[in-house]
Amino acid sequence: MILNSQIPGGPLAEKWTKHKFDLKLVNPSNKRKYDIIVVGTGLAGASASASLAELGYNVQAFSYHESPRRAHSIAAQGGINAAKNYPNDGDSIFRLFYDTIKGGDYRSREANVYRLAEISNNIIDQCVAQGIPFAREYGGLLDNRSFGGAQVSRTFYARGQTGQQLLLGAYSALVRQMKTGKVKFHPRHEMLDLVLIDGEAKGIVTRNLITGEIQSHAANAVVLATGGYGNAFFLSTNAMASNVTAAWRAHKKGAFFANPCITQIHPTCIPVASSHQSKLTLMSESLRNDGRVWVPKKMGDKRHPSEISEDERDYYLERLYPSFGNLVPRDVASRRAKEMCDRGHGVGETGLAVFLDFADAIARMGKDTVTQKYGNLFDMYKQITGENPYETPMRIYPAVHYTMGGLWVDYNLMSTTPGLYILGEANFSDHGANRLGASALMQGLADGYFVIPYTIGDYLSGKLGESISTEHRAFAETESDVKSRIDTLISVNGNRTVDDIHKELGLILWENVGMAKNKAGLEKAIESIPKLQNEFWNNVKITGTADELNPELEKAGRLADFLELGELMARDALNREESCGGHFREEHQTEENEARRNDEEFSYVAAWEYKGKGNPAKLHKEELVFENVALTTRSYK
Repeated sequence: MILNSQIPGGPLAEKWTKHKFDLKLVNPSNKRKYDIIVVGTGLAGASASASLAELGYNVQAFSYHESPRRAHSIAAQGGINAAKNYPNDGDSIFRLFYDTIKGGDYRSREANVYRLAEISNNIIDQCVAQGIPFAREYGGLLDNRSFGGAQVSRTFYARGQTGQQLLLGAYSALVRQMKTGKVKFHPRHEMLDLVLIDGEAKGIVTRNLITGEIQSHAANAVVLATGGYGNAFFLSTNAMASNVTAAWRAHKKGAFFANPCITQIHPTCIPVASSHQSKLTLMSESLRNDGRVWVPKKMGDKRHPSEISEDERDYYLERLYPSFGNLVPRDVASRRAKEMCDRGHGVGETGLAVFLDFADAIARMGKDTVTQKYGNLFDMYKQITGENPYETPMRIYPAVHYTMGGLWVDYNLMSTTPGLYILGEANFSDHGANRLGASALMQGLADGYFVIPYTIGDYLSGKLGESISTEHRAFAETESDVKSRIDTLISVNGNRTVDDIHKELGLILWENVGMAKNKAGLEKAIESIPKLQNEFWNNVKITGTADELNPELEKAGRLADFLELGELMARDALNREESCGGHFREEHQTEENEARRNDEEFSYVAAWEYKGKGNPAKLHKEELVFENVALTTRSYK
């Protein structure tokens, strides 16, 4: 199969405008004749559901939560990027595009990234109209702050709760459409498989998480907006229910999975405290605006930070990267923190932490101003650690956060399976090898509000009069497969809990497919994970039954998918013989321990095709073409 990205011709700045005109349309009266399924009701899914319903389509929206307000989008703290240039500091659509391409280490499509930058300004207008309480300057204008990977202030924010406020805006738009009857919301339903008819996506099979009932749902097109797969590592900043199941089941039905090995490690997280932890907590990247990162110059120095004088401190990001300082991109900051700890300069009991210090900011701006900007984040840190960050520096360490990989999509956000569209973090499209901070919310809302409402019509326009019913035999066959899988899981009745096996998988991935990778470690992971898969299917213990509320069964199904995905992540990482962004191969680094790309051989998107149980996935390549930026070695010095 030849991957066709559907990128329109013409100058970069005109591609999206021209493409919108070239897309086929569905007239308003015909929109009422089409049904669309949207799985996931976070920022991307809620905004897409509301927008599609507003246009007149009949939408069925699915969430494994009881309310869209529970989506993991609420955890995004620091802000959302847009090229408004309100501070008049030199920003523009092209600069946002360039910073995003560069931040992603030149492993993303120019056309997609430029469209994202172009749409960013519309998103802010949309959200302001919805009443999103963005922070404002004294005169009433929207305020901006800086984020990593940029030398301008372009991040709009609502204190440290930006994701939550944006989700409430999308939720309000979604609820309005639910009240009109254009959206039928299915709470506490988990998608367990995709239904194909003649090779095209025409429905899904779900499990009612309260009753255990297996149900089929038909539509003319299916949209997945189900987030990322960082929880494959067990410990991550993701909500504990976040998973890869919807995307992975679609992959096994023919949708290619792109760049699975490229995972973002966030540098600003509360360090692991014990082996009993179930998740990690993110401290917003916005804290690096005013907080200074440092470690003691002396190895093994365990003194209280107040006892370590200025000349005994190493503000290593400011020393190594004077132009960007503490605002280098996440992948760079993460690797440097690991490097400092590996050299024996880490702080805290475990030595796996560095300091994030606000003493200078408090002295410069006053405690009240710092509280206004970051107060809820400081409160959260104190509740979790018992330490007061106003009085002593925060301790932070990198942790698994965002996944740049996901299902492959073309410019229209359609996967390799016709009729299946993928939005937000569930697709691979806009961030390359590293996501800049405050770009996740931007992509989710761009996809939901401003891209999918145009592009899905191009597909549906050719389906006028198409009638899809759950009576089709494809639904019965898929339901049978789902029930058989569940029965197999329940019947194992082994001796190990789901979490026990998941922790073992997470450790394999973190040590071998995490922040730093090498050939020996990846080969070890590829050997170990299939053995753990076998252990899972022969020795997992799932209490309860399939026809009731059963969280252990939910977790088991998701872990089965993580085990398969984990092996593909390792194979993808082994294949990519270079370092780029969040993918760091120890064999490919500069003398300064920076990432060394191999543009001649690896300037492509790795899209993997599922070839059946027991068979290795097949690699397909989408070559990346750069006409508007030069491929240079990233430098933030």
